[in-house]
Amino acid sequence: MKNNIQTKTHRQMVAEWKQDPEFKAAYMELETEYVLLRELLQARKRSGLTQAEVAKKMGTKAPAVTRLETALSDNRQSPTLATLKKYAQAVGCKLEVHLVFGK
Repeated sequence: MKNNIQTKTHRQMVAEWKQDPEFKAAYMELETEYVLLRELLQARKRSGLTQAEVAKKMGTKAPAVTRLETALSDNRQSPTLATLKKYAQAVGCKLEVHLVFGK
């Protein structure tokens, strides 16, 4: 017996949810955090390092890196610039912060 449940990718689901004005407003409010999280994860992936390896280079433990990456995804706590700088250095990057005039 075949299962007729249609599966969707995360992008497809988010695109669908963004049709709801309340969801879209909440999502846009967190856009900066999501962009930063994507950049952190991509940088770690490009460096070929695990969370444990990044933690060692930062002088901390793996759960701290997990908390850093997770905190950005659920808006629990914003990391300090010092922490972001250590992370960037650990994955072979340089941290840059830019201010952009509003839309």
